[in-house]
Amino acid sequence: MTEHPLIRLAPGRARRLKAGHPWAYSNELAMAPELRALPPGAPVRLEGDDGWRAGTFAFNPHSLIAARLLDRDPAAAIDAAWVARRLEAAIALRARLGMGDYCRLVHAEADGLPGLIVDRYGDVAVLQANTAWAERVTPEIVAALCAALPVTAVVARNDAAVRVHEGLAQEVKLLRGEARTAVVEEGGVRFAVDPLGGQKTGWFFDQRPNRDRVAALASGARVLDVFCHVGAFGLRCARAGAAGVVLVDASAPALEHAEASARDNGLAVATRRGDAFDVLAAAAQAGERYDIVICDPPAFAKSKKDQAAGLRAYERMARLAAPLVAPGGLFFAASCSHHAPLAEFAAAIASGLHRARRSGRILGTYGAGPDHPVHPQLPESAYLKAQFFQLD
Repeated sequence: MTEHPLIRLAPGRARRLKAGHPWAYSNELAMAPELRALPPGAPVRLEGDDGWRAGTFAFNPHSLIAARLLDRDPAAAIDAAWVARRLEAAIALRARLGMGDYCRLVHAEADGLPGLIVDRYGDVAVLQANTAWAERVTPEIVAALCAALPVTAVVARNDAAVRVHEGLAQEVKLLRGEARTAVVEEGGVRFAVDPLGGQKTGWFFDQRPNRDRVAALASGARVLDVFCHVGAFGLRCARAGAAGVVLVDASAPALEHAEASARDNGLAVATRRGDAFDVLAAAAQAGERYDIVICDPPAFAKSKKDQAAGLRAYERMARLAAPLVAPGGLFFAASCSHHAPLAEFAAAIASGLHRARRSGRILGTYGAGPDHPVHPQLPESAYLKAQFFQLD
């Protein structure tokens, strides 16, 4: 039996955890001075003031989210074997879902590994350890990955801003193998990925089902992919037989990357560099029309205080994009803003369409793919939302 240090919840603060929530905040704990000396990420037993046993949690005395659930067993041994079992379960789920060799392998709390993200690019794995506990067990994670999969290189993309709240440094480094370009294969298109220098872990797997949906309707269509980044939506449409694809982004390196991928796949696309809002306004002024317009911007609401401004930006995006959609055409709008909830995001898009004097219908409302599962008691972690419209 493992005897972890005991931390008690403050009186009356157990209700949320008894309902299944996997986190305890610092103001919910009866903090004793000796507890603050525990190393960040250490396993502890968490109990209510009434003796109720919450289980084994990862504790960080320096974080607002002070305790994160690891195991309902308060005596669980959080060792290399435990990490390997959790990782193997996550891998088995992706295999059952038919995700193949290119997917998100671990999605933090939803996979029982709090704060850990792992993406797979064939024989290259890229991880983010966004909690002190995940940082602490990174050697065990790397060993388990390499034992379970034919992985020859592991990269740590530990540059997420959330690490600052855990008292962790931001860094990118190679943990195993050799630094090299990875590849993603999706919908018959091969994309080069830079695990050490690209966005996030190098690729946005979360939008894959939405790219499938849009590409399935792209044959013969004129397509405008705004905020295109490396052109994932647009190139998928080009492969599906689009009559023409225009990629828009403010980043010259992103557009160069998209153009290189297009050449490598024998696809033809056009690119425009500039502020997306300016490009949309200029295209409408020029009378351009497209059968499919895609708007998948970076987060407009990066914090709670940015929510109102972010929602106004989504409304403006829809207002400027709508005139470019041909009658009967399709409009896809997405948000990866955690602080723009679905109801508010949908209202902003609807308002923008109305202000553009466009009517239509919602064909579907979507989230991330199934390799990005959501913890049932953490619905706020379902950050991605998207709506697909046909406009009259």
